[in-house]
Amino acid sequence: MEIEFLGTGAGVPAKQRNVTSIALKLLDERNSVWLFDCGEGTQQQILRTHIRPRKIEKIFITHLHGDHIFGLPGLLSSRSFQGGDSPLTIIGPKGIKAFVETSLKVSESHIKYPLIFNEIDETGVIFKDHQFKVSCLPLDHRIACFGYRVEEADHEGELLVEKLIAEKVPSGPIYGKLKSGKKVELPDGRILNGKDFVGESQKGRIVTILGDTRKHDNSIILAKDADLLVHESTFNQNEAKLAKAYYHSTTRQAAEVAMAAGAKKLLLTHISARYIGKAAYELEKEAQAIFSNTKIVKDFDVIDIPFTGKKHEDS
Repeated sequence: MEIEFLGTGAGVPAKQRNVTSIALKLLDERNSVWLFDCGEGTQQQILRTHIRPRKIEKIFITHLHGDHIFGLPGLLSSRSFQGGDSPLTIIGPKGIKAFVETSLKVSESHIKYPLIFNEIDETGVIFKDHQFKVSCLPLDHRIACFGYRVEEADHEGELLVEKLIAEKVPSGPIYGKLKSGKKVELPDGRILNGKDFVGESQKGRIVTILGDTRKHDNSIILAKDADLLVHESTFNQNEAKLAKAYYHSTTRQAAEVAMAAGAKKLLLTHISARYIGKAAYELEKEAQAIFSNTKIVKDFDVIDIPFTGKKHEDS
């Protein structure tokens, strides 16, 4: 599992940062990519990565401001031109369906794959299968805006095949029984306990990606014990009044959310174009003074999301 930043700027495209789009790459887990927001120029940014549009399975939209959705019509059309034929689901606030369908209709763009819309009319769990659960809660922005929490199912331990070979255990149905933790008697009379031949299970990872927002209690709820929290930090603390007026957060507020939630890592994005070069890294230092494991991201940064904990027996 990796997260790649296709755009990390706020408001309008800039030379240093494009507007918001984030790719959660689940290639090992389900051979797909989930996008979070799709600002203008997202498909141009994708051309500079290894992401294939046909791999995009879901697009989660945090809110309907242009710097988060203006890239959708072009990306959806290109996905069709490039041979994407698998269904694509767009999840977002009410109005996202009308925006996409109107854009495609007016431009006479024809999508060759099923396009599914899930407009959020209530918060809580909005997607769940055997691998992942996604939930959302409203944030505090000028228009309806949501944050998303992605929870991965726990990974069971792998069968230690090399250890079985070393013990000269014949392959076959025996392996399956041992993998399920059962005790097995071998033809030579040995009794093996499956628990001795299965590696440690891994606690599923949690990724929280928030839309534009003032500091809010729901941000803390969504980020509870997250392995990775992506939080906007449009302004520094000296401009806290400006952040509040424009319904955004400061770097310090993002760090306070990460600390209160018990998150493991904080990534700062949605950076105002006023912070260039050294000034941008001053934002990072400001947050690190409160939450040390903080990184300010730039376009095309790829962050690995490792397993960080064992599965508890009672989980």
